[in-house]
Amino acid sequence: MTEGGRIAVIGWGSLIWDLDDLAPKVEGEWVFGAGPVLPVEFSRVSRKRAGALTLVIDPTAGAPVRTAVIASVRNRLDRAVADLAARERAPEVLIGRVAAAPTAPTDAIAPTDAVAARVAGWCRAEGWAGAVWTDLPSNFEESEGRPFSVPAAVGYLRSLRGGTLMSAKRYIDEAPRETDTPLRRALAADPWWRGLSDEP
Repeated sequence: MTEGGRIAVIGWGSLIWDLDDLAPKVEGEWVFGAGPVLPVEFSRVSRKRAGALTLVIDPTAGAPVRTAVIASVRNRLDRAVADLAARERAPEVLIGRVAAAPTAPTDAIAPTDAVAARVAGWCRAEGWAGAVWTDLPSNFEESEGRPFSVPAAVGYLRSLRGGTLMSAKRYIDEAPRETDTPLRRALAADPWWRGLSDEP
């Protein structure tokens, strides 16, 4: 359990524009592009967000994205984990965490060793004692019965209707511009996607 230093909260998606009940548990402002580069893609079908494709760390399909960072008010990694888990309405096992200098097995939970090593190295370089982030997995293949790919994701979005489709579009459009993924680039060039805002 790391204690006594600054803990970073890393973000790349909705956490940035919707801190929700995490707001009183962080200080300062988000610093865009200051976080570690992580493999991120819109490859999770979110039931909480009406079927929108949401951003997750995806070591297979993810593109390197420079993330944003904000400081937790906590100086203990376990408490920063609990704060983020409460915001995400998720169990703590789905909150990634790493300490710059781990002192306990629970000081490092990440989707892959490569992600953990990258974040730990970033913490050491930037002077953070540790970091936490949302670690929900990609579930596109489980949900849709085929592996995630840009064409498959576009096909999925085209199958949505009405408010569900517009909710999905808002989520992708509101992501920080630094969150530049292959799906987002494909949609930006798609006249169908660009024209959705003009629909009644």
